[in-house]
Order: sequence, then C-alpha cells, then structure tokens
Amino acid sequence: MTLRQPDLTGSKPGLKPLTLYGVELTSRMLLGTARYPSPQIMTDAVAAAQCELVTVSLRREQARGQVGNRFLELITDLGVRVLPNTAGCRTANEAITTAQMARELFACDWIKLEVIANDDTLQPDLFGLVEAANILARDGFKVFPYTTEDLGAAERLVAAGCEVLMPWGAPIGTGQGLNNRAALKSMRAYFPDTPLVIDAGIGAPSHAAAAMELGFDAVLLNTAIARAGDPIAMAQAFAGAIRAGRAAYESGLMTPRDVAAPSTPVAGTPFFDLDSSS
Repeated sequence: MTLRQPDLTGSKPGLKPLTLYGVELTSRMLLGTARYPSPQIMTDAVAAAQCELVTVSLRREQARGQVGNRFLELITDLGVRVLPNTAGCRTANEAITTAQMARELFACDWIKLEVIANDDTLQPDLFGLVEAANILARDGFKVFPYTTEDLGAAERLVAAGCEVLMPWGAPIGTGQGLNNRAALKSMRAYFPDTPLVIDAGIGAPSHAAAAMELGFDAVLLNTAIARAGDPIAMAQAFAGAIRAGRAAYESGLMTPRDVAAPSTPVAGTPFFDLDSSS
C-alpha cells in the first residue's frame, strides 16, 4: 500500500494574530533599526523577517542631522508601522519630552518608553518608568514600557494604562537569552491577558523560540540580526524560530516528567520464549 503524503508546499502555521492597542499584526517579530552595516541591509532584513513593526530612536536620528532626514524617508518607504522609542533617556522628564517630540515627528501616539538607570547594564529605572508611563498615558500615548520581570513594577505600569509590557530577557545587546526564565514564566502567569514582548538580550533563534514557548506574545530584536555575519539570513532564521515557538505554545507543549514514559505500551506486547529446550 502506498501512503499518500500531504502537500505542505507554501503552508504556514495558522497562528493567531498579535493585537497591540487594538491593531492586529500577523508577525510576532519586532525589529530595531540600529547598527546595521548599511541602510539597504536594514531594509532587506526587515523584508526578510516579514515584520510589520520597527522601532526608531528619536535621539539617534536627531544626532544624524540631514542623514537623519534621509533615514526617516527610508523608514517610511518600508511600509511598516513605526514605534518611536526614548532610548538613552535617564530621567522621567527627559523621556516625556522625547516622547512628545516623537509624536510630532512621526505623527504617532505609540511610544516605546525607556528610562535607563545604569550605564553598564542599561537596566530600566522602574521608578522613573512608572512615573513617565502615568504622565504619557494620561496625555494620550499608547505606551510600550521597557521593563524588567519585576511584578510590582508591572502591576503599576498596567494600572497606569499600559496595555503592553516589554520585559527584558537579558541586558541590551548581550545576547545572553532568557536570564531568569522562572521569573518570566511567573510574569506570563500573572498577566495572562496582557501582551508581553521580550525586549533585549536575545542572541540566537533558539532564545526567541524559547520565549515564545513560554507563552510570550512577541520578541523585539536588533543586535542579533544587525551584527550577524549575514543579517538577511539571520532575520529569516529568527522569523522561523518565532513562528515555530508560537505554534508549539498554541498547540500545547507536553509537560516534562521525572521518569521515563514508554511511547509504545507494554500491555499486549508479544512474548517469545527463545529457550529451545522448553
């Protein structure tokens, strides 16, 4: 008998769309736009990843002067949604001012809110973050806060009006992956209805897949792709890993066991006595 194989050509997992502040996205991969070898490679990486949301640092583009104007045109030509961020801000007031400028420049009320506490780890300043989130949310911003896995801070951010939380996996640019899986797992359980995006520290597609398997809704990447030997191929690898991890989570992962479980039951197994003398 010849078994008929299904035709899987061009098929993709039927994943649920990602909804952020009422906007549906089919891709669960968010990309940063910094540190690429060239604007063309950045453009090609965004296309290869099939992402629909990119982050842009207002401070960096201001520093570029006229080059920044051309970069903004390039971002516009990508045809994707832009998420401005307040990268480099050290105080709540500085982040608020930067967010207000970004809204004017990009005509966008979405803001990735960063308030940095430490120059070595780039750890978020949770006090300043909550303060800025409260003020910006009241001013009509849709805030995407870059935070840690701290549940107390997360509660205050949600209470401030944040409908998305973006905890780090590890310090920005380190590529260490998920440093505190237990705390991240607890965060997922504690906020079952809040979109959670792993932001920072992801260094390999396997890290991204692991985050998605934990039930996180998306992953934000930059350095791991921008500084890869082949950013285009790496963008494709990450896109595949994120889809696979999410598909596994939605399908229902098996629960690990402490002892082995046979895949073939022993009941009913034929037994042959090979002792010819009997």
